[in-house]
Amino acid sequence: MNKLTDLEFFLKLVRLGSLTALAREYGVAASTVSKRLAAIEARLGVRLLNRSTRRMHLTVEGEHYFSQGGRLAADLRELEQTLAGARAVPRGLLRVSATMGFGREHIAPAVSEFCDSYPEVEVALYLSDRPMSQDMQDFDVAIRIGELPDASLAARRIALNERILCASPAYLGRHGSPVRPYDLLSHRCLIIRENDETHGVWKLTAETRTETVKVRGRLSSNDGLVVLSWALDGQGIALRSRWNVAHHLRAGRLVHVLPDWASKPADIMAVFPTRQHLTAKTRAFVDFLAKRFEGATF
Repeated sequence: MNKLTDLEFFLKLVRLGSLTALAREYGVAASTVSKRLAAIEARLGVRLLNRSTRRMHLTVEGEHYFSQGGRLAADLRELEQTLAGARAVPRGLLRVSATMGFGREHIAPAVSEFCDSYPEVEVALYLSDRPMSQDMQDFDVAIRIGELPDASLAARRIALNERILCASPAYLGRHGSPVRPYDLLSHRCLIIRENDETHGVWKLTAETRTETVKVRGRLSSNDGLVVLSWALDGQGIALRSRWNVAHHLRAGRLVHVLPDWASKPADIMAVFPTRQHLTAKTRAFVDFLAKRFEGATF
């Protein structure tokens, strides 16, 4: 922790959310973190955080220091990336973030292959479903699914991915198969609650036709793997990414429901702060993923 500048220390503290969390990450006592924060506030002559034993809140000055400091840190990182990108051989630590499910199933094996091809690159892979705007403060590249919530981020599509309806043979045997989207209203649907999307609103398209259905069901979760497990258990119909269910479809554990209809695409994207001045290691990794997943149908 002593290697962090005061600004880096403060940005890290705010992102982790507590003195205890920062102390735990660096293996120091919470009192050490508290003293460092007090010293920064004394040097600046302002109070940055209002804190209790369990919670902390940014003051007005703290908000300003965090927002402006974050931009300065990003500018410094871009400068360093520009200098590092001049080196022809990819080398050094590459910090990669990926979503939990896709990261485990597809990015982790890709990282293993990448390291075999680029022995001078070290990769730190972090799996998380937190918002990308936070991820890009701490990582060189983030692998995410679907549309980007932040237009300031640059991205490259590395794989096509559609979202489809599926259910187990046991469920369809008991309740029958829907033949049109409107039929979903009479079925048990498994709802995932994530991001800020309207829960249970499924917009399906078949060629030029589009239908929007507000489905209902007894089971919902913010975790896609939980929803998938319920579908496999015969609890209802789920709307999932093809990459997440492809092997279950091939094995017959799930059946593609309403195969002529699909939800909007949720393509796999490699996201980074800017297309300019990418380091050699970042560019090599993104190119590697794009080639590895080229034409992938999962």
